[in-house]
Amino acid sequence: MTDTNQRPEHSGDHSAQTPPSGEAGLPTQYAPAEVEGPLYQRWVEAGYFTADAKSDKPPYTIVIPPPNVTGALHLGHAFQHTLMDALTRRKRMQGYEVLWLPGMDHAGIATQNKVEQQLAESGLSRHDIGREAFVEKVWEWKEQYGGRILGQMRRLGDGVDWSRERFTMDEGLSQAVQTIFKRLYDDGLIYRAERIINWCPRCLTALSDIEVEHEESPGELVSIRYGEGDNSIVVATTRAETMLGDTAIAVHPDDERYAHLVGRTVALPLTDRRIPVVADAHVDPEFGTGAVKVTPAHDPNDFAIGQRHNLPSLSVMDEHGAITVHGPFLGLDRLEARSAVVGALREQGRIVAEKRPYMHAVGHCSRCHTIVEPRLSLQWWVKVESLAQAAGDAVRDGRVQIHPKELEKRYFDWVDNMHDWCISRQLWWGHRIPVWYGPNGEQVCVGPDEAAPTGEGWHQDPDVLDTWFSSGLWPFSTLGWPGQTPELEKFYPTDVLLTGHDIIFFWVARMMMFGLYAMDGQAPFHTIALTGLVRDQFGKKMSKSSGTAVDPLDWMNEFGADAVRFTLASGANPGADVPIGEDWVKASRNFCNKVWNATRFALMNGATLDGPLPAADQLAATDRWILSRLNAVVTEADGLYDDYQFAKLSDALYHFAWDEVFDWYVELSKATLIAGGPQADATRRVLGEVLEVTLRLLHPVIPFVTDALWTTLTGRESVVVADWPTADAARRDPAAEAEIATLQQVVTEIRRFRADQGLNPGQKVPARLDLGGTALTAHEAALRSVAKLQPAGDGFHATATLTVAGATVALDLSGTIDVPAERKRLTKDLAAAEKELTQSDAKLANEAFLAKAAPAAVEKIHARRAKAEADIARLAGQLAALPES
Repeated sequence: MTDTNQRPEHSGDHSAQTPPSGEAGLPTQYAPAEVEGPLYQRWVEAGYFTADAKSDKPPYTIVIPPPNVTGALHLGHAFQHTLMDALTRRKRMQGYEVLWLPGMDHAGIATQNKVEQQLAESGLSRHDIGREAFVEKVWEWKEQYGGRILGQMRRLGDGVDWSRERFTMDEGLSQAVQTIFKRLYDDGLIYRAERIINWCPRCLTALSDIEVEHEESPGELVSIRYGEGDNSIVVATTRAETMLGDTAIAVHPDDERYAHLVGRTVALPLTDRRIPVVADAHVDPEFGTGAVKVTPAHDPNDFAIGQRHNLPSLSVMDEHGAITVHGPFLGLDRLEARSAVVGALREQGRIVAEKRPYMHAVGHCSRCHTIVEPRLSLQWWVKVESLAQAAGDAVRDGRVQIHPKELEKRYFDWVDNMHDWCISRQLWWGHRIPVWYGPNGEQVCVGPDEAAPTGEGWHQDPDVLDTWFSSGLWPFSTLGWPGQTPELEKFYPTDVLLTGHDIIFFWVARMMMFGLYAMDGQAPFHTIALTGLVRDQFGKKMSKSSGTAVDPLDWMNEFGADAVRFTLASGANPGADVPIGEDWVKASRNFCNKVWNATRFALMNGATLDGPLPAADQLAATDRWILSRLNAVVTEADGLYDDYQFAKLSDALYHFAWDEVFDWYVELSKATLIAGGPQADATRRVLGEVLEVTLRLLHPVIPFVTDALWTTLTGRESVVVADWPTADAARRDPAAEAEIATLQQVVTEIRRFRADQGLNPGQKVPARLDLGGTALTAHEAALRSVAKLQPAGDGFHATATLTVAGATVALDLSGTIDVPAERKRLTKDLAAAEKELTQSDAKLANEAFLAKAAPAAVEKIHARRAKAEADIARLAGQLAALPES
């Protein structure tokens, strides 16, 4: 172990001292609500989380995935923040200069919607008050309501550097956005073009792919006949209204069914236009009729076909989703037009087939849930080919590690097949595109240190940038880029990005592209640690509609932040989803209480850190055993932390603390402590050491309860700034571990026998022990104490004898059980077990049954037979051990 008397230099009393005797100032019960808030405030005021860019310590950096300014803490946030906090707390204890940088995203659409709703309550729209006044209103809303999640992060215990909190719309980050836009523009990597985009007719803006939620929805699949006679062709569509904008029909070049039509034209129903039949390899001849309608202005695949065949693109809807084609459908909403178009086609006899309901994936706006419309629109784009190539190469050549490795394929699937990125949004809240247009068609991109062109006819592009554009700069813009700041030099690249695998495509890839581009090929992080998503206890998605959504603050208020944190960490297997339920949080609350109560017990019994830890030859086997196990667990914890195996880490710490320390070691030590003398003093010192190191091991995951206990145990400033434990190989003692394992085996068998006999756990039973000269001889007092065995007195009569690991334990159960009732119960259970064995043997001997039964069914019968045999042996032994009545 590291010397517990060596601590980093921080303000406060560093003198070694033993806490006062008795209850050591600890309340009888742990009350998280009374501890957590004041303790967190003390941490912040002490500056524990404030990073020093001038420090000569090695850096360790995590930038927090910026939550939306409109957001509140949900279980997904709590989950990822718990893991990030655990990583940074451990690294701080290991002597790193840790920067965990917090901040918020301006959340363009979400925030604008909030303020528009506020205006609507007064009967106003943003257009009524104008752009400048509206943006001012948004800033006012942000100051008044935004950032609620930051307070909730404090409640969880996030050890972030609040002095460096950033916001994607603050002055420094806005300068970074303008700088990189200008560089990309000058390098030909940003351009303006008409392309198909996701369009929300309610929010009236383009949407990124991540802002579109696809849901299985009922619709209709309509098959329509175009043309007449031998020159007719049938196509199927779920969006019949878009046929008004068809400019071709496409078939596969090798499809003989339509070879005679390629190059010809057919009449487009309900219009006076004729459209060509073109051959395109994109068409799947095995799907449907093998022919598809081509609407380049309203479908991304159709747009690509149109580009290849020089087809015109006819927009038939306006920004609100209303039909713009002259005729009977003019002005109809797109969904109204769908029914009207199908009705008109039916009247003309052109509907070949109709399928309702037809379940298919339909894109919805994630903010307002309106059905998204693919729409041809003039937008700004990032040319991603070279940027995406660099992002893929950084992982392929090992500069960036993806953990778990099996998720690399998902990353490559995205970056290797990335399409150009639409970055413009038709909003007022956000980073306005820094491009000005002149009266004679001029187009000027302006950098942050350049003056915008002025004069009659000049105006700035009205659109703002996609929120993901600014958040893609987060790892370096938050450190002062484009300036050459001490923070950027010290803390970039960051060490690990810990985030959900669901946004690997959208945020992770964009940060990789921008970081490599802006920072001269230096990737923004060394490791991408991907987590799963938090689910309910049955593994299903949590939702408000199903009543399974949980506010983590409710659980924190009821059970404490540590209980919520430990539950979340306990389910965190790399890349896998995390099921969670209230019962599991209660179990974690019980664990925190166990840590508290065990520490109180130890302090009340004199656990101390005074003086050096005794040498191994001065310690009893029990003490050598627990120190050996402690050092093994320190080594195991380090390996699991470095591999991001939080679930295994939590499990290892839980079982070591609860089972080995609090149950076995404390119980086995009671006899020594009661006996007193030098050996008791040594045990008290070992107990203090084990508790102190265990609290340090647990601290990154459950910081509040461990700090409250550690400061009481040590009399020192805070475990936050204590050293992380290091394993001492000299304290490993395989012989002591084997010796105590044997002792545990004997105690466990006695406890099992007692339970089988129906004895009360606390009931003492007379026993005579023959330990056969084994190492167990030294543990007779401890064995009797934990197994509840009293010495054999006069009149002792052995009614049961156990032989375990070379030890013989004779027990006198006279008067401890109702022998006739117990014999009756055991006889009944034995008969049931024998019947089960007979039935299982009969089935397994039945050739006809075996020939028809599934392998799993046969295996189940074998398992039942094996259990029956074991039960018969156990019950027969118990009957034989009963005294004569």
